[in-house]
Amino acid sequence: MGLPLGVVYKFYDDQALYLAALLTYYGFLSLFPLLLILVVVLSTFLSDDPALRQRVLDSALSEFPVIGDQIGENIRSFHGNGAVLAAGIVGSLYGSLGVAQAAQYALNKIWAVPRHARPDPLRSRLKGLAFLLVLALGLCALTLLSVADSATNVLGARLRGGTWFAATAGAVCLNTLLLLSSYWLLTHRPLPLRRLFGVALGAAVAWQALQWVGSYYVSHVLRGATATYGMFGIVLGLLAWLYAAALIFLTAAEVGAVRVMRLWPRSLLTPFTDRVHLSPADRRAYQSYAATEAFKGFQKIRVQFEPPPGPRHGEPPDDVR
Repeated sequence: MGLPLGVVYKFYDDQALYLAALLTYYGFLSLFPLLLILVVVLSTFLSDDPALRQRVLDSALSEFPVIGDQIGENIRSFHGNGAVLAAGIVGSLYGSLGVAQAAQYALNKIWAVPRHARPDPLRSRLKGLAFLLVLALGLCALTLLSVADSATNVLGARLRGGTWFAATAGAVCLNTLLLLSSYWLLTHRPLPLRRLFGVALGAAVAWQALQWVGSYYVSHVLRGATATYGMFGIVLGLLAWLYAAALIFLTAAEVGAVRVMRLWPRSLLTPFTDRVHLSPADRRAYQSYAATEAFKGFQKIRVQFEPPPGPRHGEPPDDVR
């Protein structure tokens, strides 16, 4: 249990739940405008082939099961609307750059990158744009994969099952590469990507499962709901879906950091009391937390650990209790 416990303690030390909430906020701002842009662009450039347009649109929106179906059902209201496209571009750019900035902050904190070593505001936004380009290319590849899968469904049930399995495996592999690319782009320190492959693969499998859960939520919970309940259900479901995705993204990064930086095993009572003997992993963790807050390259931070305080008068030591 040493490694899982080390991940839990570092997750708590890094306040990863709040980092996930920050990612969720900017993700909520960027996702809906981004999908509006997708709908308008497809409506404009594939207007001569409605069948292909609908197939590509359905495949792309299937990556966002909670909100994608609602946008797909209302595609006609966005057709050829220049104001919607302009508003979508501005809102999506603001939210997407916010997602990239929040992800950079979270990953640099998780991997103990000192503040002075992080990129300046201009370079961090350039890295954010590169990150968004990688995500856009990944979404295009996932869409083409889904379109190819749907195109072969007419060939029979047996082939459909095999094609579905191949498409799912391809999506998991592609998401694994996207995660590794995201960690490599957004973390301002060299990362051993080979050692992170298994972690990214596990996160990609969890992401695929989250998409299935989102599809089940839409088809079983929101179907037949009233307009008022359906609207609240969509908003709350989308926030929950984004928050779960952010937790998957950050948890995978935490697991990789704990393994690579050897931040385990941790002392069992470390988060709960000062009267505990720190393990070498505890010391490395607390030293990294202090070094992370260095704002200047010539600012030197030294961490010294004194012996832990003894028990209060008449109270047995923690390790005895």
